[in-house]
Amino acid sequence: MCVCQTMEVGKYGKNATRSGDRGVLLEPFIHQVGGHSSMMRYDDHTVCKPLITREQRFYESLPPEMKEFTPEYKGVVSVCFEGDSDGYINLVAYPYVENEALEQDDMPERDQPRRKHSRRSLHRSSSGTEHKEEKPGLASDSTESIQEMKSPRVDLHIHSDVPFQMLDGNSGLSSEKISYNPWSLRCHKQQLSRMRSESKDRKLYKFLLLENVVHHFKLPCVLDLKMGTRQHGDDASEEKAARQMKKCEQSTSATLGVRVCGMQVYQLDTGHYLCRNKYYGRGLSIEGFRNALYQYLHNGIELRKDLFEPVLAKLRSLKAVLERQASYRFYSSSLLIIYDGKDSRAGMFVERRPEMRLKRVDSSLPESLQDGGSLEPSSSAQPKVDVRMIDFAHSTFKGFRDDPTVHDGPDMGYVFGLESLINIMEQMREENQ
Repeated sequence: MCVCQTMEVGKYGKNATRSGDRGVLLEPFIHQVGGHSSMMRYDDHTVCKPLITREQRFYESLPPEMKEFTPEYKGVVSVCFEGDSDGYINLVAYPYVENEALEQDDMPERDQPRRKHSRRSLHRSSSGTEHKEEKPGLASDSTESIQEMKSPRVDLHIHSDVPFQMLDGNSGLSSEKISYNPWSLRCHKQQLSRMRSESKDRKLYKFLLLENVVHHFKLPCVLDLKMGTRQHGDDASEEKAARQMKKCEQSTSATLGVRVCGMQVYQLDTGHYLCRNKYYGRGLSIEGFRNALYQYLHNGIELRKDLFEPVLAKLRSLKAVLERQASYRFYSSSLLIIYDGKDSRAGMFVERRPEMRLKRVDSSLPESLQDGGSLEPSSSAQPKVDVRMIDFAHSTFKGFRDDPTVHDGPDMGYVFGLESLINIMEQMREENQ
């Protein structure tokens, strides 16, 4: 149980803070498609993750021109690891009080941040759909079995109205449809298990508050790409560096400077998300990477050709920005590409008069779009897309935290990954005109 004084105040924030403030019950972020740290939903516009001092400092030191391509940094909260009378384990966020919470990387007291988060934003309405069943459906493609970790029970309140379906290693669909990306719950259970094992030594943790970059999207389609030809930081042990180099050598990180770390894409024909995870991405060849990108841009009915130009424009703009950042290195950083599955032209068709019906029938279309349900696309604005860099726990630049290693010029491994991505998308656009 949390060291905080508690009292019953309702389902959300049932554990009050020392000062009487209402805590915010953190939920797994249902659209997390990659990474290893659990991303938690704080409110509609904000997510949070376990604080690593280097990453926090990096967000605070970002050059202004990079901020368009990174989540907004919103401060720090203290997080309690709490059990309730029903046997469920919860994470509850409270206003950060200086020198009270411990950091994930055990940095000394003098390195703890001095920035406090506004208490005003720590109040959240208690609206939310109750959903108490512990959902199954975790990917079984790793030896890191969740069952073996003796994970605590998780009481889920937030879930998607659109189901998620995992693609297995044989490219077949799992028969199970669940109400969150399976990777998000996997990471959440691992996080709770780690925190529970440390509960005798730690009572409070520090989490970073970051912008929820998918909150603008009704049906967010997300591609998580690990960028660069090198993934280990300058401070990595020889063992870890060797491990990371092997992963790069055996994947498209070496050949393309980019590899798939996770994906969810909304399918108009079935009405659910298809999901892939990092283990799928590690095994892809160059052609496999192209196919994965094609799948990400395909909604089950058609290839989203309307996405090529806006995504390419964002990637080119980011490339230009990074080429101007001398000495910066973004080791193990990821790039998110996001679009809205609801924007598709196939999802915004209007009926035509019978004499003007389309003759072509595509068997992949749902029945409502076949045999006399002839349609024509309605006019629409250019689709909304977003491109964001995330995960800066191993990033560095000249003068940053007195790092002993100083790099020259821009991060060409990352830039190479962007160039590969741009080239593949340009080729795909030409082939599908």
